[in-house]
Amino acid sequence: MAQQLSLRQKLEILADAAKYDASCASSGTAKKDSRGGKGVGSTEGMGICHAYAPDGRCISLLKILLTNHCIFDCHYCINRKSSNVRRARFTPQEVADLTLSFYKRNYIEGLFLSSGIVKSANHTMEQLIEAARILREEHDFRGYIHLKTIPEADAELIHEAGLYADRVSINVELPTDSGLTRLAPDKNARQIEGAMDRTKVRILQAKDERKRFRHAPRFAPAGQSTQMIVGADGASDVDIMGRASALYGNFGLRRVYYSAFSPIPDASAVLPLKRPPLIREHRLYQSDWLMRFYGYAPGEVAEAAEADGNLPLDIDPKLAWALKFRERFPVDVNRASREELLRVPGLGTKAVAKILAARRHRTLRLDDLARLTQSIAKVRPFLVAADWRPTRLTDRIDLRAMLAPKSEQLELF
Repeated sequence: MAQQLSLRQKLEILADAAKYDASCASSGTAKKDSRGGKGVGSTEGMGICHAYAPDGRCISLLKILLTNHCIFDCHYCINRKSSNVRRARFTPQEVADLTLSFYKRNYIEGLFLSSGIVKSANHTMEQLIEAARILREEHDFRGYIHLKTIPEADAELIHEAGLYADRVSINVELPTDSGLTRLAPDKNARQIEGAMDRTKVRILQAKDERKRFRHAPRFAPAGQSTQMIVGADGASDVDIMGRASALYGNFGLRRVYYSAFSPIPDASAVLPLKRPPLIREHRLYQSDWLMRFYGYAPGEVAEAAEADGNLPLDIDPKLAWALKFRERFPVDVNRASREELLRVPGLGTKAVAKILAARRHRTLRLDDLARLTQSIAKVRPFLVAADWRPTRLTDRIDLRAMLAPKSEQLELF
């Protein structure tokens, strides 16, 4: 019975249950591994994860669920009502006390709080808000708070959550409506999007009010984010990137997180038996980056995909696109625009900025590029410099094999 569990036991259960949520960019708890999971500085089993704040700082968060009881029966979720897992439940006061206790020990800088649905969406949302309210109003807690909001809850409750949280998020769960209907029958895609739209409007209103009134309340100043599960349904990478692009455009999201489906104990028979390769999740993040920071349209990212609609796993999507459109290369490093340079495989935004700054003072040669980039071998087929022209290298049939990372057997010691 949950009532008989100690606070530590609850923490072990609810921190472990929260690890499946990737939307705060957890990096695990293995970095501070004092022997046996004990000792000063050990965070093993305590649900501490790392996330990036809006100003780019990497911060540690206490990542837990309020409860893993749930009245929903989503097939992919380990906390679904038909799942045979140990259950536990925090009170809002316990969440606040744990957060303050960890914070005062300098273990964390904030809280990521999510929850299963217990009793009703409104009741659960009220409990989440109460934990944040205790921290903010009773303890003047000024650390980072990320609240996972429940789209089925009343709009007033989601609004109240945004007044206490730095960031709010609502999971779209799956890339396609059909996948959501099949695997999460209690959820509704239009209801999720409606909640995201109201949150977007409220964030914009709050920003406008803060410009005009100095003491206007803040509302989710770090914006909203969402998460999609990859590989649980039949959605291709093109489907996923199209969905992500629409979410960024329609709801002004700060981030879309992609979480490779992970088989769970006592899984439903409708789920795949194997998880997708983790490299697929990595390729989706790379594609997401291309759309957000490199000027690629969603259709261009889709052009990098293979015939089955999935991105190649052996090379990154930027290189895949360049190999398909070789007529766009090589570009002259001393004359090309920033947009053209950003399309060159191997050149990141920082390298392009350095190139643009350096060529104001001198004509760049291949040696200059070697100092400004991490891999001159990768950029050579796609660039012209003062002393370099790739001639037939760009059109070689085996160029993909030449540039694909070599598979290596990792050493155990």
